[in-house]
Amino acid sequence: MKEELLLEYLKTVCLGRGRIQKSAQMERALQISGNELRRLVHRLRKRGVPIASSRDGYFYAVTAGEVYTTIRQLRQMACGLEKAIAGLEGSLERFGQGTIWVPAEAQRSGFGGGRRNDGAGELPADRRERASAVRDDDGSGDDSP
Repeated sequence: MKEELLLEYLKTVCLGRGRIQKSAQMERALQISGNELRRLVHRLRKRGVPIASSRDGYFYAVTAGEVYTTIRQLRQMACGLEKAIAGLEGSLERFGQGTIWVPAEAQRSGFGGGRRNDGAGELPADRRERASAVRDDDGSGDDSP
């Protein structure tokens, strides 16, 4: 419902880069939060709706160039996030070889408070080694005949 409302708003009020609108303006007009606006934009983009954006706001793209510009900006953001993740993974090595000490509250997952067993506390080298382990044809990882 809200996706359709946003889409209609973009097509009528924000058609093309020349009619770009700031997020705050759209939030007020649609009576939604900034988080909700970003979530809706993300969902519509995943469906193939050409919602373009820049630092100045959002608009409904009317040319391929407008879409390409947004794609380039999103790729730059993704690259920046990947670099941040790599830096943080590298920082884990400073905590020592082998087992990494993690506060108990950080080991709890979600509402149940159970311990995580998803490899999140591994060193990057350990994760790479585990990921590149030779597996047999059924993918089970059991090398026994």
